Order: sequence, then C-alpha cells, then structure tokens
Amino acid sequence: MPPDFVSWSFPKIYPILDASVIPAEKRGGFLLRLACGLADAGVSLLEYRNKSGPVTELLADAAILRAALHANEVKLVLDDRADLVEITGFDGVHVDAGDVSVAEARRMLGPSKIVGTFGGSEALVDGILKEPADYFSIGPVGRTETKQTTKAPIGADGVRRLRDAAGPEPVLVAAGGITLENAAAVLAAGASTVAVSAAIFRAADPMDEFRRWRRELDA
Repeated sequence: MPPDFVSWSFPKIYPILDASVIPAEKRGGFLLRLACGLADAGVSLLEYRNKSGPVTELLADAAILRAALHANEVKLVLDDRADLVEITGFDGVHVDAGDVSVAEARRMLGPSKIVGTFGGSEALVDGILKEPADYFSIGPVGRTETKQTTKAPIGADGVRRLRDAAGPEPVLVAAGGITLENAAAVLAAGASTVAVSAAIFRAADPMDEFRRWRRELDA
C-alpha cells in the first residue's frame, strides 16, 4: 500500500464510471451532480473509464470529478492512461494489456499513487503477484456488457480459487458481471472488493443504488 494511504483502505464497493453513461447534452452539469451525489452516498474510491472519447473529453470529465471529489475523501483512479494521472490530479491508474506495464506505471507515478492491474481469470497471471501493484482485478465474475472480454465467467468458486492461490494479503478486486445478487457471495469467497459499473450507473438513481449496495453488503 502506498505510504499516502496508510490510513485508507480499499472499500468493499469500487464503482467504475464508464464515460458511455454520461449524456452528451449538458454533460458537465450532469457529471458534477453525479460526483457530488456519489460523495454524499459514501463513495471513497472511483474509477473513471473512457475508452473511445477524445482526450479533451477525458480531461474535461476528469477536471470536474477532481474538483467535486476531494482527494482526502475520494480516491480517483484513471483507466489506462498512466500518462494523464498527474495532469488530472488523480490518485492512480488501472493498467491492462496494451497499456504501459505495471512497472512502468509505478516508475511514472512513484510510490504514493495507486496502481492496479488485471490479476487473472481461471488462474492467476503468471508472476503477477511480483508486480508493483496495489490491487489485482479478477474475473469476469458473471456476464458483462460494459467490459470487453472473451473470458468465461468464473463465478464465486473462481474467486475462491484465485484467493487460495494468491494468499491472504493481496487486494483482489472482483470485476465483470457483479450484481447485488452475487456480490455478497463473491466477497465471502475472498474478494477484497467488488468493482461495479452498469449495476450502479445504469440505475435510475445511481446514488440511491450505491446506498442500497452499502446497506446490503454492510459496507
């Protein structure tokens, strides 16, 4: 864990905000209201993902999120773009295949930033636990429409196998196809955190939905 986060720990619920759910019309106002509402609902870690929009859109969204979400209260992770973490004032990056390596992301960002990466599906990626990452995403747990993957769902049993292989210490973030119906079982199987995108952000009221998740998971 980076030294800046000694008093901070990964929450049970890790929302991933995909840019595709942000409307083009009155985008800034929508995102500002969403960010403030998420903070009020108790979000303490949020990933922003923008796979297809221009860099100008990414930077504009990131500026709104950072301004609305104080760094002492909400940690912000940027998907893919380690090169833009410092510019946006975000707290870390999630890198996967096709992005810079975990080691390069750590070199770029230093020891005080969060660096996460993919840890495995049916089995842990060979040598992954030796990488200088703070967390390892695993999955997909169930069927997902918001993350492109050809991997078969591993379910709670797969999460349990990966936890057994990893040991008790690494932070394992279960992602892909997480629903309120399977989240408790996934956490019980050994996931440190469940990463949730569509189930929260495609709800009629994402803030109320996040609160419901917190109540149900005692988070």
